[in-house]
Amino acid sequence: MRILVVGGAGFIGSTFVRAVLEGRLPAYAGAAVTVLDKLTYAGRRANLGAVADAPRCRLVHGDVCDAELVRDVVPGHDLVLNFAAETHVDRSIRDASAFARTNTMGVQTLLHRCLEARVGRVVQVSTDEVYGSIATGAWAEDAPLRPNSPYAATKAGGDLIALAFARTHRLPVSVTRCSNNYGPYQYPEKIVPLFTCRLLDGRPVPLYGDALHVRDWLHVDDHVRGVALVAERGQPGEVYHIAGGEELTNHQLTRALLDLCGAGWDRVRRVADRKGHDRRYALDCAKLRALGYAPRVPFVKGLAETVRWYREHRSWWEPLITGGAVHGGAIEEGAAR
Repeated sequence: MRILVVGGAGFIGSTFVRAVLEGRLPAYAGAAVTVLDKLTYAGRRANLGAVADAPRCRLVHGDVCDAELVRDVVPGHDLVLNFAAETHVDRSIRDASAFARTNTMGVQTLLHRCLEARVGRVVQVSTDEVYGSIATGAWAEDAPLRPNSPYAATKAGGDLIALAFARTHRLPVSVTRCSNNYGPYQYPEKIVPLFTCRLLDGRPVPLYGDALHVRDWLHVDDHVRGVALVAERGQPGEVYHIAGGEELTNHQLTRALLDLCGAGWDRVRRVADRKGHDRRYALDCAKLRALGYAPRVPFVKGLAETVRWYREHRSWWEPLITGGAVHGGAIEEGAAR
């Protein structure tokens, strides 16, 4: 089997690639993997680790919006997974142009080429943020899309294009929507790695508003297992939710990170809330559970292991902090999704 992983040098995509090439996804044992990645600030060859040089791994440096390149790369692959996305909400609020290009037009470009090449299976990876905010209960897959941030709106656009390709062209594409991810190799603009890296450096951390915004937390390893399951058993034209089942306020998450890093509340700096900040996200995952999915990484264990990874891999993240790659809203305004 040949798998094309678009955005495969980013946080979640690289986790999927490593899982395949390290034999942690049995359904794809022995598969050859092509990674197509633009290698922007959050997509890095270093995220692939040792598998970057594996015989079954090929890295193509390029943009999902480059129609000619995508036309050349897609043919010959049995499965295409699209992890490519601009994802940081703060950046989308400042300028949404790159988000509209990659998250919406990039999906159209990729799916058009998949249709031409008659790819046998496609998965479009998306987010719970397309639904907006929910006060109680949890969204089912047929809930209306009411995105509140430019990021979420562009992801919703990509989802709708994918579902339209499934219906109009019979392209075998499914959509997954996940809750907040955490784990190793996450770029330090999101709340878990940002807070961890700053606390390990003895620096203060920025916390939005009243810190009572609620998120469900999903370890990235569980996420890629869910994506793999949808690729293997999911139905074309269907949406599947992937969540960790661990809801916390940002205040609770901050407390956990302070404890793991041996820091106190004096390191927390309250900052003005983000524009349009969604109060709560929650996903109903019954549809994926019916296919055999269940998260395996307990949050307490997963978070502790994640903090330990950042503590032991300063060489991976220190250049991003000291070199100024993480700046602006990510540092001064906060980073909670």
